[in-house]
Amino acid sequence: MMTEKRNDRLLVRLQRLQTTAASVRPYDRAQLRALLDDVGTLRDQLMRECTRLDQELNRAAVRVAAITAYGRSAQSVRALRRGH
Repeated sequence: MMTEKRNDRLLVRLQRLQTTAASVRPYDRAQLRALLDDVGTLRDQLMRECTRLDQELNRAAVRVAAITAYGRSAQSVRALRRGH
């Protein structure tokens, strides 16, 4: 649940930056610098979130492999007990 809220905040922030970018005057260097800084900060946060999600997917894949191995082992033990 907390992750969803964080992701929603990142999405809202991205939408705000898009709106701000559309209204920035090309000759206003201070505004452009501030916008670039905000975009860089948001990019860093998105990259951290991508890394976190990648790690979570890797952990899930390891769990699936372990559960599958356990299931196969249990199945072979049952087959041996039945005499197959």
